[in-house]
Amino acid sequence: MKVKICGITNLQDAMHAIACGADALGFVFYEKSPRFITVEQAREIIDQMPPFVEKVGLFVEKGAKEIEHMARKSHITLAQIHFDVDRDFLDSIAFPTLPVVRAKSAEDIARFSDRYRLVDAYCEAYGGSGKRLDLEWFAESDNSKIILAGGLTAETLAELKGYGFYGVDVSSGTEKQKGIKDPGKVERFIAHAKSL
Repeated sequence: MKVKICGITNLQDAMHAIACGADALGFVFYEKSPRFITVEQAREIIDQMPPFVEKVGLFVEKGAKEIEHMARKSHITLAQIHFDVDRDFLDSIAFPTLPVVRAKSAEDIARFSDRYRLVDAYCEAYGGSGKRLDLEWFAESDNSKIILAGGLTAETLAELKGYGFYGVDVSSGTEKQKGIKDPGKVERFIAHAKSL
């Protein structure tokens, strides 16, 4: 299972997550988030990262051109569109994108079903709430293009066995405080995910 560690704010946390086997790291370009990082700060970290690790920028309420500009300037490799958009908006961005489905019901998880997408629990605030989704929603669906997010910890990952998710995304479940990772939690989370 692929693992994305989100909310990276410093080089030490980035390199530790990579050493533990993270497939992707997430950088939050949303000013209201406690894990916010500037494009310049992200670029400093990204430019020291090894190749073959996905560098994901999280965007909220930005226009297509601004997303493209920030993506190229920061050296990320994938733009996570963490607000409600349609296919036309995604197609208008001249950069690889990952749409986020903020699910309120089981029906929502079928949105963008023809492409890889991140599925998170709906909350009023953007950028993730730590709320968990009802796994029953996924029991009958094809989850091979879904990256599951929301309230995951190393201890709860075993519940995902058999659902066939492409990957998992975690932020708060690997922190000792907002924006700062707990090395032990990161290591355990990745190890548990990779064992599924």
